[in-house]
Amino acid sequence: MKFIFPQNFNFKNKILGIIDYPTAIFNIIYFLLIWFLCKLFINNLTAKIIIIIFTYLPIFLLSVIDFNHENILYFLWYMLKYFFKPKLYLYK
Repeated sequence: MKFIFPQNFNFKNKILGIIDYPTAIFNIIYFLLIWFLCKLFINNLTAKIIIIIFTYLPIFLLSVIDFNHENILYFLWYMLKYFFKPKLYLYK
């Protein structure tokens, strides 16, 4: 079976067809950072689970939703740029 892709088709490798590799690495590093901080400062298991869910789940869902096939790191960078300089986008 032959597949013909146009030359302007942007093919990206993804894990299970959902998340691209840089986003998955970012998610793993972010989860490990939250897990390490919870392990270091909190003793109660229920509190650890709740804090991990409330801090990790929104970022993970944003990476799975995948805004127009944009990398989550670029998306967060654009959000931070807009947060600190909203006039830049307001005047253009």
